[in-house]
Amino acid sequence: MGSILERKLEQRAWRALRELRGIRAPRTHDIFARGEVLSPDDFEVENYPRKRPLAAFNPGAALVGDRLYLFPRFVFDYYSYTSSIGAVEIGIEELLSGDFPRPLKARIVLWPQTPWEAVKGCEDPRISFDSDRFRVLYTGVGKPDRADEVPAGGRYKAVLGYAELDLSLGLIRKGFFRVVGEGEELVPGNKDSALVTVKGKQASLLTRPSLRASRVRLSPKVRREKLPDMCWRAEADLGDFTIPLGSMQPVIAPEDWEYKIGWSTNTVRIAEDEYLVGWHGVLREDLSYRNGLALVDTEGNLVAISDYVLAPQGLREEYGDRSLTIFGNGLVVYRDLLVWIGGVSDYGVGIFTSPLTEALSTLRRL
Repeated sequence: MGSILERKLEQRAWRALRELRGIRAPRTHDIFARGEVLSPDDFEVENYPRKRPLAAFNPGAALVGDRLYLFPRFVFDYYSYTSSIGAVEIGIEELLSGDFPRPLKARIVLWPQTPWEAVKGCEDPRISFDSDRFRVLYTGVGKPDRADEVPAGGRYKAVLGYAELDLSLGLIRKGFFRVVGEGEELVPGNKDSALVTVKGKQASLLTRPSLRASRVRLSPKVRREKLPDMCWRAEADLGDFTIPLGSMQPVIAPEDWEYKIGWSTNTVRIAEDEYLVGWHGVLREDLSYRNGLALVDTEGNLVAISDYVLAPQGLREEYGDRSLTIFGNGLVVYRDLLVWIGGVSDYGVGIFTSPLTEALSTLRRL
């Protein structure tokens, strides 16, 4: 039957499927110009015996002055596909122009060190920068504390990891989040998350838990073994790594033509109470990952949303270990440009730019 926490979250998700659909259309109007695609050969790792990764993709990003910090996901092992998170510093003008020396000097800053990371490692970072530290939300894939937390048929579990790095990119601390309430705690499978605001140890959060549910007929033609992934908001305590059950609410549900959706990028503040963020949907027709933009308020409530504005095009974006995919993870505003720095088909890093005004014009307020 599952725990009380699971049942309450599932009820909220089913309600979201009934109430939150119909705010988007299956349209793609790609507004982004294409820049560099960085392949694994464009990175040289300085603090690990193996210097060149097999794959470098899904990078977090933070802009500090005119210096861009990239946090790509590195994979060195073909069979186990175990990931780490690297770091590269480069001038934003250099990156946008493509005029920089290669390979880029990188170092690994997060790697499997705990049981909850020890199977598949550290994946898909989203970065927030404070005056004295980088805050990293990422996916840790490893062995949970309890055997009953492993997904059915699986050997490992994805949890929502959190790390703080100092200005030299050294690790301050890390942990993973649990949902608490009703006298229980739950560690759902979780990923695709971003911070909105942080005040002391309290943070507002965009997140994407995976929930189990019995087989349910949603239409005459569609049956699901579990609830589809969707976009949620929540509050989090960064001190003890807890998320109160009462704070978790779905804000964007997958439409009929999508298998699932999730948050793609970090948030960028563009107004007093408005934050821009990317999201992705996986289409049923071709399994492609296509991306849109949304505005949320300080608490993560949805304010405005677009249809798809970024989708894979051509050989270099459509072909890779996971084909037809542009995925996350970095979003920055530089002068009058919105710069989306995303993984390309699970092998490389793509640089995509749009005038900020054009990007904002795609949003429909709710």
